[in-house]
Order: sequence, then structure tokens, then C-alpha cells
Amino acid sequence: MPVLYDRLLKLKEMFNSKFGSIPKFYVRAPGRVNIIGEHIDYCGYSVLPMAIEQDVLIAVEPVKTYTLQLANTNPLYPDFSTSANNIQIDKTKPLWHNYFLCGLKGIQEHFGLSNLTGMNCLVDGNIPPSSGLSSSSALVCCAGLVTLTVLGRNLSKVELAEICAKSERYIGTEGGGMDQSISFLAEEGTAKLIEFSPLRTTDVKLPSGAVFVIANSCVEMNKAATSQFNIRVMECRLAAKLLAKYKNLQWDNVLRLDEVQAKLGISLEEMLLVTEDALHPEPYNPEEICRCLGISLEELRTQILSPNTQDVLIFKLYQRAKHVYSEAARVLQFKKICEEAPENMVQLLGELMNQSHMSCRDMYECSCPELDQLVDICRKLGAQGSRLTGAGWGGCAVSIVPADKLPGFLANVHKAYYQRSDGSLAPEKQNLFATKPGGGALVFLEA
Repeated sequence: MPVLYDRLLKLKEMFNSKFGSIPKFYVRAPGRVNIIGEHIDYCGYSVLPMAIEQDVLIAVEPVKTYTLQLANTNPLYPDFSTSANNIQIDKTKPLWHNYFLCGLKGIQEHFGLSNLTGMNCLVDGNIPPSSGLSSSSALVCCAGLVTLTVLGRNLSKVELAEICAKSERYIGTEGGGMDQSISFLAEEGTAKLIEFSPLRTTDVKLPSGAVFVIANSCVEMNKAATSQFNIRVMECRLAAKLLAKYKNLQWDNVLRLDEVQAKLGISLEEMLLVTEDALHPEPYNPEEICRCLGISLEELRTQILSPNTQDVLIFKLYQRAKHVYSEAARVLQFKKICEEAPENMVQLLGELMNQSHMSCRDMYECSCPELDQLVDICRKLGAQGSRLTGAGWGGCAVSIVPADKLPGFLANVHKAYYQRSDGSLAPEKQNLFATKPGGGALVFLEA
């Protein structure tokens, strides 16, 4: 914790020079790395993340006015000020302060409050932005906990996670809740299997002889700014409806792929067989989807598609469903191997991570050339397994590396990927690091 203490002291000084006063308290919320289980939380399936040591820290002073003043220690993020009683979130611009406003608004609406007290907040973060390590969700969670603390109210960690997962949708991201859950429910020294509806977690003890290494591809991916993420959410929803219709289930109220499996009462492996029978690998157009479901184009547009997917012309339903059901099975296999701890567990876990990357790349199409190259380099230089993590389309890869190979692995990956002749990549400090499972969100009363 000494590093965190130094950061708190520095934040206190900066707060004082910015606002001319001392913070009353500080809130921390961590980023996360998803070890396995990509793009399946919003389909209702379990995921297996761990919190990382990098986090968002906010210094807070409640004030008697009704003004919310936000500042950031990073000069790239401009100051922002607004009335605490008139929170407007602009979905078209994923600006940094809007993520804070999501957390604030979520708590405000949960308690049905019209009047909120003002506050001065100074935000500091060391999670690389747009890297798939959940910097935006950490800010939403941090802001939610800040608001709760200012109000002097209490909520369980599970309630906080659920409120923050819902409130991040104010910015237009249809996420599933993993990022907010791990930010609040993480515990030092253990990864977590997170299950949804109802939200619950199980400790997963990672192998002691291996280290997880995060490597940033340095390709930025801004989740809310990309339509790709929301298209995938919709493709999964449409696949669920077509599978339900094929199996003569009541399809119109089915929203997620896990609901189809639950209604049929069959295994994930059997769901993969149903997918083979029910869906074809060629892309579907809106007209064919309407024919399959027996609805009009107008009904598809207004009752099923979200506003940001109404103009999409092709939907790859077979590929997306195959990824989700196979990835959900890999998460359960990963947990089982960790519990049984066979001698070759690092190799077995690595194989599951490799399969996950292949599925993300080929079936879900959420990788990019730089990530594929980085994953390839990591495997060649000693990782037992490597995969993209955190949505994809850029961001980070996570690798499982035998502990005794770590120093050489870091040096060689640095040389092979980051020391490019064109010098196009940013300094490597935040780009390549080993990580241990960290703790969840906290309030500090003083620095």
C-alpha cells in the first residue's frame, strides 16, 4: 500500500491547490483483467475476472452549494462543472466526466432523490485508457461510491455493482455487469467466478506456479464510441430469438442466449449442436430474420433492434452464438481445472485461453491485426496461453506465463513488440506488466 499512500498524499496537495481546501474523504475503484469469458456476461453467462492494482482514485469534498465540480490530474481531461440537480449525460460524446455522471445519476435515481448536495472532486487514474482494462467502469463505480458516501447512505457491494452496471448504460454501452461486479466484489489474492441473475461470486484460486501478464497492443478502443460492441449485443439477442423459435419456445420475450439453454434444460455442449441445426453460417439480412420470426420489418426495427443497430444490414448469428456457448463452457472448464489442480494445470489453462482467443478472432470478430500479432509473440516467447481481454478491437492481451520464465518473457516481448524500428509506440511503463489479483473498491477517510 505505500504506493497508494504516496498517491493519496499527492492527490491531497493537488486538491488543495485546485480548490483551496482539504478533501473530506477518498474513494478507490480498481480496473480489471478478464482472464476468460469474453462477451458472454451480457448473454447471462459467468465470467472469470480479477481486479488489478491499477485504479481510479477520487478526492472528495462535499460543499453547501448545488454545484458539482470535477477536475482530473491528467491535463488531457478538462475540468467540468454542472448543477448537481440537473444531470445531463450526452450519449453522443463519451467524454470522461460523463462516466462520473453515470455513477452519480445511478445512485441518485436508486434513492429517488431530486436534490443532491454539491461536491468538489479531483480524479486520478493509472489504468491505461481504452485498453480493455475497464478504466471507464472503474470511474463509474468510483463515482457511485463517492455519491453514496456523500449522501451518508448504505448499500451492499452487490447492490452497488448492480446499480453501476445499469447506470453505465446512460452513456450508450450495453454491457453485462462484469466490470462493475469485480470492481466492488474483488478480494486480494483471488480471481472470481461471477454469475448473474442473481449476482454472486465464487473465489477461484489461480495456479501458484504461474503469473498473468498484461500486454497493451497500444491500439485504443473506446467501447461507447464504437457501434461494433452494440451490434454484437444485438446479434446475440437475435440469435437467441431464432434459436427459441426453432425449438418452439415463446421467443418474443427471450433476450439472452442463456435463457434459451435454461428453457430447454440442456448442456452448453448440446446448445452448440442446436446452434448447428438451427442457424446457418451465412450472414442473415433483416428480411430473412423477419421471415424466420414471422414479423414485419417495421416490427423488427421498432420492437427488437436498438436505435444504434436499426441500419445494420447483415447479422452473423451462427458465429456469435457458437462463440458464446463455447466460451461459457471454457469458463466452467477453467474453474474446474483451478479447483482440481492437476500437475499440468498451467498448460491446460493456457490451452483454454488460446481457444478463447481463436473464437474471439474468428467467430466473434472482435480482435484486430495488432492484437493477433501480440498474442502470437507472447505464445512464441514462453506464454502457455494468450488471448485478447476486455471487448477487443484493440486494448490488451492477457497471458499465462510460468513464474520462473517471467523476467525473460517480459524482456523478450518488450523487444519483439514494443521496440519497433518506427518508434510508434508509447513508453512501455503501462504497456507490459505482471499482475496479481487485487482488492475491490474502498473509501478512505483521510490520507
